[in-house]
Amino acid sequence: MRDIMGLMKQAQAMQQKMQDIQTELEGLDIEGQSGGGAVKARVDGKGRIKGLAIDPAYVKADEVDILEDLVVAAIRDATSKAVTISEQRIAEVTKGLPIPPGMKLF
Repeated sequence: MRDIMGLMKQAQAMQQKMQDIQTELEGLDIEGQSGGGAVKARVDGKGRIKGLAIDPAYVKADEVDILEDLVVAAIRDATSKAVTISEQRIAEVTKGLPIPPGMKLF
């Protein structure tokens, strides 16, 4: 019975840590860029877009397709960084736990 109570306390502590991490991730501001900084995208730690900045020099009617590609690349860069940070934070909390491979906790 004592082991079950200990496991329950550990589970509650881990749940609180997970909630804290989720809150922390939502508050992050991660920047990705492309085109040597011509396009910058900002996302939170969950990969949600928070902002986009485009260098006015790239806003030319005949180069819209290039601009669109740069925007997509900047968003992918920022989102990739957000996923890496999220995975690192979650790994800190779940270190040593027998979690099945591929199981996502966020």
